[in-house]
Amino acid sequence: MQYRKLGRTGLKVSVLCLGTMTFGWSADEKTSFAIMDAAFEAGINFFDTADVYSRWIEGNTGGESETIIGKWLKGKPRREIVIATKVRNRMWEGPNGEGLSRAHIMTAVEDSLRRLQTDYIDLYQTHWPDMDTPLEETLYALDTLVQQGKVRYIGASNYPAWYLTKSLWVSDVNRISRFECLQPHYSLLHRDEFERELMPLCRDQQIGVIPYSPLAAGFLSGKYTRDNRQPDSTRSGGLIQRLVNDEDAYTVLDEVTRIAAARGVPVPQIALAWLLANDVITAPIIGARTVEQLQAALGAETVQLTPEEVEALNRVSQKY
Repeated sequence: MQYRKLGRTGLKVSVLCLGTMTFGWSADEKTSFAIMDAAFEAGINFFDTADVYSRWIEGNTGGESETIIGKWLKGKPRREIVIATKVRNRMWEGPNGEGLSRAHIMTAVEDSLRRLQTDYIDLYQTHWPDMDTPLEETLYALDTLVQQGKVRYIGASNYPAWYLTKSLWVSDVNRISRFECLQPHYSLLHRDEFERELMPLCRDQQIGVIPYSPLAAGFLSGKYTRDNRQPDSTRSGGLIQRLVNDEDAYTVLDEVTRIAAARGVPVPQIALAWLLANDVITAPIIGARTVEQLQAALGAETVQLTPEEVEALNRVSQKY
C-alpha cells in the first residue's frame, strides 16, 4: 500500500480509504469485521464513516456504522488507524438535533466518541453546509475540539468552492483550525462540479481531497452492462438509475473495461487509478458490502496509467 500526506498536514494516510456506509445496512457486523480485517491487512489505515450511517434505513437510529467500527477497534493498534467521521445530519429529535451549531457539534462528537470507543477522532468532517449557523460558530466549536484533543484535524464534505473559500478565510483571520480536507463527489461520471472550481482551490490551498462515490455508485465496478442494467444490488438511488439509462455512461464504461482488459486488472482499479493519477487527490473512498468487492479495488494504487490512457478516459467522460 502507498501513503500520501493529507493535504498540507503531516498525517499520512493510505491512498485508498475504506468507506463504511454499508456497515449496519447491507453488511452485517460479521461481514463488516471481515471487510475491515482484509482492508487493514492490505495496508489501508484510513476508515471513513459518519454519525448518520445508517439512520435512513427503517429501524436504524443512526450510529450503526460507528458502533461496528468501535467494536472492531478493540484490540487493534489505535495509533496505526486513522478514523474519519462526520457531523451535520439529524441524530435526535428537537430543533438542535441536526446542524452545525456549537450545541449540536458538542453533543454529537461525544456520541461519536462513545460509539467508536475511542478518546479522539483523527478527522472530524462537516457532512454538509449549514446555512442557518454562522461559519464562525461552527469553526470555533471545531477548534475547541482540536484544542481539547478530542479531534486532531477537521475537514468538510459537499462544500461548494465559494463556501469552502469563505471557511478558510474565517479560520485564517481568526487564527483557528481550518479545514485540511475536502470530501467531494467526484468520479469519471461526475467531474465538472469538482474540476471547475474546487480542484484548483484545493491545489492552491493544499487541501487534501478524498472523493466519495469514485465508482459512480458501483456503475464503474463492471457489474453493469447494456444487457444487464439491473444486477443484484443494494443501489437504487437517483444516480445509478440515471446512469443505467445513459448511453454515454456506457461509452465511458467501455473505455474503462478496455484498459482493464489490456492490463489484466479488475475494472474498478482503472476508475480508481484515473483518480490517483491526479496529484490533487489524496485517497478515493471505496465502499464494499463484501470482502470480494473490496479485493476487486485493492491494487489500484499500483496501476500507473499512461498519459495516453488518462487522455482517453478524459475524452470519453468530458460531458460529465
